[in-house]
Amino acid sequence: MKIRANSARRSLNFSAIYAAIAGSLVWLSLGLQFYLLTAKTIENGSGLWVGIARYFGYFTILTNILVALVWTVPLLIGRSRWRKYLTRSSVRTAAAAYIAIVGLGYSLLLRHLWNPEGWQLVADRMLHDFTPIAYVLFWFLFVPKGDLRWRDLRSWLVYPLVYLTIALLRGAIFGWYPYPFLEANNLGYVQVFLNSGMLLIGFLVVSSLLIGIGRLTGRTD
Repeated sequence: MKIRANSARRSLNFSAIYAAIAGSLVWLSLGLQFYLLTAKTIENGSGLWVGIARYFGYFTILTNILVALVWTVPLLIGRSRWRKYLTRSSVRTAAAAYIAIVGLGYSLLLRHLWNPEGWQLVADRMLHDFTPIAYVLFWFLFVPKGDLRWRDLRSWLVYPLVYLTIALLRGAIFGWYPYPFLEANNLGYVQVFLNSGMLLIGFLVVSSLLIGIGRLTGRTD
């Protein structure tokens, strides 16, 4: 019993160290991307507020923020509703599904469209490659999975559906779309809805895979 307790404490300590280091790197990367994007919009004459609005318009940014919160808030806040919520296996697994889609979607659909250099390359690799790999590994090693249920998929879909709705509304009003596959002004809404449907199917596949792994491993402590 004592050996098992010591092993659990060591695992918890390593999990906290992993989360602290990885979370800090993600926050730094988010800050770097914020500076680069707002500096670019100011240079182009669009202004700071346009840069801020566009920064928070990317699914990549929002999902990296979610992952960073999941990693760091439980380390900084003691017993609280936020800590309890962000340490739930369903929330942490949903974050794994979202960030996995960020990495996969970028590699399959967007990486070939541009060639970032310098600090932009650093931010790009951190937010699209490092975070997905590091967080999915964290999920696999440390997140309890035994209480995951298939019905979790319904609540997990809310975030991407709300994001898509807002992105399309904002694009229709302001003419700016965060990703080429959402550009209804060029592609038409039929194609955009087809693209969105494929992305949602991909999300369901990834989410189902994570739930399946969780139910097979049945790790609850």
